[in-house]
Amino acid sequence: MDRLPIDDALPALIDALKTRGRAVLQAPPGAGKTTRVPLAMLAAGLTTGKIVMLEPRRLAARAAAQRLAETLGEVPGQTVGYRIRGEAKTSRATRIEVVTEGILTRMIQSDPDLPGVGAVLFDEFHERSLNADLGLALCLEIAGALRDDLILLVMSATLDAAPVADLMEAPVVTSQGRAFAVDTRWLDKPTPRTRRFEDAMADLIARAAGETTGGMLAFLPGEGEIRRTQALLRTRLPADVTIRPLFGAMEFTAQRDAIRPEAQGRKLVLATAIAETSLTIEDIRVVIDGGRARRARFDPGSGMSRLVTERVTRAEATQRAGRAGRVAPGTAYRLWTRGEEGAQSAFPPAEIESADLAGLALELALWGAAPDDLPFLSPPNPGAYGEAQSLLHMLGALDAQGRITRHGRALAALPLHPRLAHMLTLGGPGAAPLAALLADRDPIRGAPSDLTLRLEALRDARRFAQTRPYGLNRPALDRIRSEARRLASRAGNGTAHGPAALAALAYPDRIGLRRKGDAPRYRLSGGKGAVLDDADPLAQARLIVVTDTDGNPREARIRQAIQIGESDLRALFADQIGWENSCAWSKRDRRVVARQQEKLGAIALDDRLWKDAPADAVARAMLDGVRELGLALPDAARRFCARVALGRDGGLDLPEMTDAALLDTLETWLLPFLGGVKSAEDWKRFDPLPALRARLDWGQMQALDAAVPGKFTTPLGRDIPIDYSGEHPEISLRIQEMFGQRTHPLVGRTPLRVTLLSPARRPVQVTMDLPGFWQGSYADVRKDMKAQYPRHPWPEDPREADPTLRAKPRGR
Repeated sequence: MDRLPIDDALPALIDALKTRGRAVLQAPPGAGKTTRVPLAMLAAGLTTGKIVMLEPRRLAARAAAQRLAETLGEVPGQTVGYRIRGEAKTSRATRIEVVTEGILTRMIQSDPDLPGVGAVLFDEFHERSLNADLGLALCLEIAGALRDDLILLVMSATLDAAPVADLMEAPVVTSQGRAFAVDTRWLDKPTPRTRRFEDAMADLIARAAGETTGGMLAFLPGEGEIRRTQALLRTRLPADVTIRPLFGAMEFTAQRDAIRPEAQGRKLVLATAIAETSLTIEDIRVVIDGGRARRARFDPGSGMSRLVTERVTRAEATQRAGRAGRVAPGTAYRLWTRGEEGAQSAFPPAEIESADLAGLALELALWGAAPDDLPFLSPPNPGAYGEAQSLLHMLGALDAQGRITRHGRALAALPLHPRLAHMLTLGGPGAAPLAALLADRDPIRGAPSDLTLRLEALRDARRFAQTRPYGLNRPALDRIRSEARRLASRAGNGTAHGPAALAALAYPDRIGLRRKGDAPRYRLSGGKGAVLDDADPLAQARLIVVTDTDGNPREARIRQAIQIGESDLRALFADQIGWENSCAWSKRDRRVVARQQEKLGAIALDDRLWKDAPADAVARAMLDGVRELGLALPDAARRFCARVALGRDGGLDLPEMTDAALLDTLETWLLPFLGGVKSAEDWKRFDPLPALRARLDWGQMQALDAAVPGKFTTPLGRDIPIDYSGEHPEISLRIQEMFGQRTHPLVGRTPLRVTLLSPARRPVQVTMDLPGFWQGSYADVRKDMKAQYPRHPWPEDPREADPTLRAKPRGR
């Protein structure tokens, strides 16, 4: 085997694992951690159990197992195997098993003492995924309580090793240097903010292609950016460069093609962060880093996780650049200046499971500490923690600097969720019954959602039982009354409010406005959706405050709510209500809707048409409509796209015009042509052919017309469109129009599929050999057709006849 930088560190690593049973290995990208360490541990006989190595992604796990097995002259499933979601290649002979991080968690859940496992390796730990953090915590617990013989090793390319080493009480072993030197090149000046990311990346890739040799790897944040950049590069790279996309959603065969070296020419891999880790892409000499990464973040507006695009950290940039130095000296291009690098974070954030962190955030604020100040294994997710802080700001518990306020201290002193504590503090003793009620389980069985029914039962259970057909949980009512008395004694002096206003104070993000339509569906001020049962007495209420749902993230079903008047909302939240303009595609109306709205959070208390909305805003909103409605290209446009596809297959330098590619690049080709298109009906009437043709310059159009003509000129001089949508290019025309045609029509060297029609335009013959038809079966067709259509010419030798579309005059 070729020598790798990690080889010099292996003796110290093996010694640390023998003597301490655990270690942290720090080695730069390309040092050979993934391919050398498991085999070295196996050869050293450190354990009789299986060596389990964690990889952050399925593709990396497969690839690592493949390379380890190849080193042993085997295939995966023998000494080295792997397990990922939905796939496994292992056997009784397997000693090294490569798994994705979630697999280890399932292994521990099934058998906490990890029977048969002697060592666990956490590869690429610098990514700080939740599963990796959780797996390490569980393994440390197992090693301390059940398995003092379990060997633990954390391996990382860019991680600050000291905190992990302290957590593990383990030594740090460092491997210096990478396999080959990498020359890093930055931009001379920052990219203008108005410059489209894909345009800037295409320029940098084209520059790199002209200045270097060898395979190239470009990092982009997602599939959309990959596809758009690929389209831009088709006319800008040498002909010998093959572009290979690489992202997680691709089929494994396509991923494998991107990893393997090209049989001839040069390769450009356009990849997401999937290519950052232990995955080795063959023959890469050049890295072009777009400087962006896509991460899962908790969205405070919707309460849901979503993918956001962020700047890469310095550690990620180092990891990416290292891909260029794996097989030879390389070059790394960065889409930022050297000066901008100083503003980058050192390491990517750790991942943590989302949770309601409002109580935790309030307690930490009262303590005067941030999450990073306390010894969490991993700090809370910044997005989820930020959502909790946003709620506390909304409640007035934190000031602009995130410090606890006097009001916040009052909330922390109450034995309630901060929402209910806020309501009790502002509402005084009169809010105590509602606070106690909302903090407990529903005391009424079989009742509709209206919260006033619960308050009615709380005030007079006997009367309620006599007048209402619902069951009462009297012990629960007694408990709630007792708690209400206790809370009232601690409430202080607040301003009296009605129950609906109190509920709005506790749930300012759950004020619901009824949507248009018959169904009682509500949009909440926090951005979520909620729905009431059709028979619920509140179903016709315009404004409600939702105090309990079933938690469905898409559209929660409302369990408890209370009707509120608009005047109460305006009095409570006057400083949060304001006018906004919006222009968006409406799925319900199937058109672009431009409105001016007076909004409280995500709900509109007043809604008016925006009559002078800018045309550009309307066109951009219509793009969303096109994505929903689909392209549904008319025949002429579909034929044009089919011609372009054939031209591309034949080697012409033309843009991709598949439906997927067109939808992915709407802003590029369709947006300038969408003036006046505002609705589904407008889109149905819209002819996209001019926009599609505009994607080709004059030279490309000439080349397309020459190689894949759009029409066939008949012997009469009439142009007939050629249909390229089938297996063969095809034309259809009346048989008399082909009289005099001695040769079969061709497109280049490809014969047209000719459908010959009767005078009634019914097919009478389909042929790809017209001279053969004239000489052969035409005689039989002539006999039949002459009897059916005597007024039309049916010459004995159609090769000598004149083409015509006319019939004989009557009486002749």
